Amino acid sequence: MDGDPGAAVNAAILSKISGKSALNQQVFDNTFSVFNALKETLHEMSSELDDRLEEMGHEVKIEYRDRGKFEAQLQVADDILIFSMHSNVFEFNREHIIWQNSYVRDNKANSYCGMINIYNFLSDSFKYNRSADEGYLIGRLFVNREKQYFVEGKRQISMRHNNFGTQTISKESLINIIETAMDYAVDFDLLVPPYDTVKVVTVDQLNTKIENSKMQTGKRLGYKFNSDDI
Repeated sequence: MDGDPGAAVNAAILSKISGKSALNQQVFDNTFSVFNALKETLHEMSSELDDRLEEMGHEVKIEYRDRGKFEAQLQVADDILIFSMHSNVFEFNREHIIWQNSYVRDNKANSYCGMINIYNFLSDSFKYNRSADEGYLIGRLFVNREKQYFVEGKRQISMRHNNFGTQTISKESLINIIETAMDYAVDFDLLVPPYDTVKVVTVDQLNTKIENSKMQTGKRLGYKFNSDDI
């Protein structure tokens, strides 16, 4: 008597679930390990830069803050960089340029990545609790099952998609990513909003502004934030 065909189907499904789960867990563990190394690097860099600025006689604030398991903050003068790790594992859409890389094409498992986003906010947005203020995604770091990595974002050219699969991430890599983000944020100036964007204000907005300085602000408020800015 033939075996149960449903058992074979179930076995195939279970095998796929098990394999995918193991892959996702490996990617997550690698990304979380990288994120903790990133936190340590941020802490070390902030202390060193703050000491050097103090020796130079500058009263510029460079401060690191751990914001929890998946988030860290670096204040650089009037800017704040938020490093945020997503808890999920991602696959790239078929139009993404990463598929031009032979490392990914030859083994689809290499394309599954964890993601760490880098956002730029104004420090006053947090200081005055301006919850409506805008922040900007200026970079994102991708890490896969083999701790291979690449970076997308503003000025992040040290390890682009075409080099994915050629080098595991290191402390030197993290330092370069952080320094590039800092450099961009400092040069990413706050622009005066277009007149037509702010010409109308409600009584509630004005009262809120007077009481708590909470009028919405953003470096490109009223402008389109393009991928090639600066």
